[in-house]
Amino acid sequence: PYELISRQRVYWQVRLWDEQENPGEWSEEVWFEMGLLRNEDWHARWIKGDYGVDKKYRYPTDHFKKEFVIKDVVKARMYITACGIYEAYINGLRVGEFVCAPGHTDYRKRIQYQTYDVTSLLQTGKNTITVELADGWYRGAQGAWGHTYIYGRESKFLLQLEIIDGAGKKKRLGTDDSWQWSNDGAIRFSDLKEGEYVDARCTPLYNGRAKIAAYAGKLTCSNNVPVTKHEVFRPSLIITPAGKKVLDFGQNLSGFIGFKVQAHEGQRIFLRMGEMLDQTGEFTQKNIQLSMDKTGEALEHVLWKNGLVQNLGQFDKGKTTPLQMLEYVAREGVNAYESHFALYGFRYALVETDIEFLPEDFYATAVYSDIKQTGFFESSNELLNQFVHCTLWSEKSNLADVPTDCPTRERSGWTGDAQIFFETASYLTEYHSFARKFLRDMTDRQAQNGMFHQIVPKGGEDFWMMTMNGSVGWADAGVLIPYRMWKKYGDERIISEHYDRMKRYAKFMMKRCGSITPLQKPLRLSRENQKYLVNDGQSYGEWAEPDDVCAFSVKDFIFPHPEESTAYTCYVMEHMAEIAEFLGYTEDAQEYQRYVQGCRLAYQELVTRQEFSLDTNRQAKLVRPLKMKLLDADCTKWAQKRLIQALEHYGWRLGTGFLSTPFILDVLSEIDVEYAYRLLENEECPGWLFMPKNGATTVWEAWEGNSTVSKGIASLNHYSKGAACEWLFKTMCGIQLSGENHFVIAPQPGGSFTYAKASYNSVYGEVQCSWKVQQDGVEYEVEIPGNCTAQVCLKDQVYDVSAGHYSWNL
Repeated sequence: PYELISRQRVYWQVRLWDEQENPGEWSEEVWFEMGLLRNEDWHARWIKGDYGVDKKYRYPTDHFKKEFVIKDVVKARMYITACGIYEAYINGLRVGEFVCAPGHTDYRKRIQYQTYDVTSLLQTGKNTITVELADGWYRGAQGAWGHTYIYGRESKFLLQLEIIDGAGKKKRLGTDDSWQWSNDGAIRFSDLKEGEYVDARCTPLYNGRAKIAAYAGKLTCSNNVPVTKHEVFRPSLIITPAGKKVLDFGQNLSGFIGFKVQAHEGQRIFLRMGEMLDQTGEFTQKNIQLSMDKTGEALEHVLWKNGLVQNLGQFDKGKTTPLQMLEYVAREGVNAYESHFALYGFRYALVETDIEFLPEDFYATAVYSDIKQTGFFESSNELLNQFVHCTLWSEKSNLADVPTDCPTRERSGWTGDAQIFFETASYLTEYHSFARKFLRDMTDRQAQNGMFHQIVPKGGEDFWMMTMNGSVGWADAGVLIPYRMWKKYGDERIISEHYDRMKRYAKFMMKRCGSITPLQKPLRLSRENQKYLVNDGQSYGEWAEPDDVCAFSVKDFIFPHPEESTAYTCYVMEHMAEIAEFLGYTEDAQEYQRYVQGCRLAYQELVTRQEFSLDTNRQAKLVRPLKMKLLDADCTKWAQKRLIQALEHYGWRLGTGFLSTPFILDVLSEIDVEYAYRLLENEECPGWLFMPKNGATTVWEAWEGNSTVSKGIASLNHYSKGAACEWLFKTMCGIQLSGENHFVIAPQPGGSFTYAKASYNSVYGEVQCSWKVQQDGVEYEVEIPGNCTAQVCLKDQVYDVSAGHYSWNL
């Protein structure tokens, strides 16, 4: 194969042939350009600010500057990255649109760099580059408790500018200790989770020099879509019962807040961002915050009010986190500001200021990875339509180079959330490159024994959580995501490239089979089945069932979960067997199949024990074995009947937890699709439609959301329960990929719905399916993209069709 080299520009065109093998015209010529592929291509040096770092403290943003002269410019490229997050400017103009660059990776192993075409920003004669550097994920607050300095103490960056002049000569400019530096600019403190303190009266003087730094990880080009700014929202003003001024932006989101006001020097604007109003109508952050002690709130409030932000870190053990604040000290005249290095999760903003303002002086800007929407859904049920809207916005809010659980309290890359939401995400959005990058993050952190972690990249775990790594349903993302990517996008390279890593994880799972943990009394099965029982280590289990179904207990952390663990081991091995068989690893496939059979039989014996009995009202304990095909034929029929009884017992409300909620509609559809519709249309709590019925604009972490039941301890922007939207595309409207350029379209109308329509812009083109209930039957409309075929299954009729538009009335 042809080997590409650094900086090389590659041109390409496309042409098509018709069914008579007649060629069409060539497309316009387009190109892409290679980055810096070798370490030797980097001549610049890492630099940092000239100050010692004490982990007890937090510091202002760093400012760097370099002035240079050029005669002319034909082509110019800037290659830049940072341990921290950067913004770069040439002659006062921002370089690129990437927000929070260079993105989030495990900086100990790998860091992304960006390449920018800066030709138009340069000018003949004198030029100036400035770079502002903030803590970001590198040394800023992470996780629920806001742990800092996760990856290192010294924020630093690397920049290389390459200019080609009219004579074809190359001029190279890179970071070194000749760059000017100071940290006396306007942003006195910044943190992605905590917020910003800005003194607009300050201007960087650049009266110091940068210091040479070092970085031992690997430099790689970005392999994900960039994080960029998107929708802008203007607020309405609420005066609370206590007389507080609160801005309501109408949409819960993750992003920046900005304003433009007229002020006198020294006047202040103090903003707190949050997701909800409490039961009395007052602004609150209690649903997203944790506090070590009762003084935490008072300490941070006094600290910020007195501008002592450089000392914020000394209160890490007593402060409330995340603060989600912006304090701005004005200069004389017009003050326009938008947050730079703090991402807030919010719908509301509490405003405390003596500056006169109008609500339209403020705005919110959504910030998320630049994914395109590919899936669209509408139906006769407005609450369901709003729930899809909620799900899309929760996805947007939790895509900041890494799929996170929420944009507020934790903002961590939980693998469990990512794997259960993948199918929905890949229907709703162009998700391939984003998921591919996350897989690389997972392999960066994979342990020597093959175990995948619960959170990637590293960050946010408390010490006690480390024993939970490898939990089934979470760590399984290392197998389930590449498998689903292969099926959804037809990209076998994914499973080929990651096979060795997946195999190592499968071996890790195998070693847990038959082991007995010292944390729990032995659980004995028959001799052969004992070999495949997974009753070892600590794990999360089903997690987060409604309290009146299975109340949380500390045992959910301390002890293993043999039912969930044995089931998921079987499930993962089944996926691995299919992958290995496809790739030609026959012996591996046989070994995986042995574990599939062994774990299935162990599971069947396990559920004969009273404490794991299928004769239960816990829906998750019935949904899981039915979805994963763990039971024999007779037991399957019995479990299906028992599930319907459990749903009747619970008033046809959702009683599943974190792992089984995405499965339950599929399981009910196999029994009778009307059962699935009955559950879907439930508007009571717990239920999907309870959220939009009660004003949700994003998906809630707790079923109760902002009600008194949840006691306000849960994010209102947590996409995992939105995984149900997969069913709307796959079953309700019946759009399923089935191999290269082929679809199965099998819509299943039902419930009280009179209309549903879904369109999906797949890798093979846009496919659509809709149905409408008429007096004389159901009218179906199907659109198949060019060069594709489909099997359309409508009731008891099957039609094999090619590209085109079709309609039936049955």
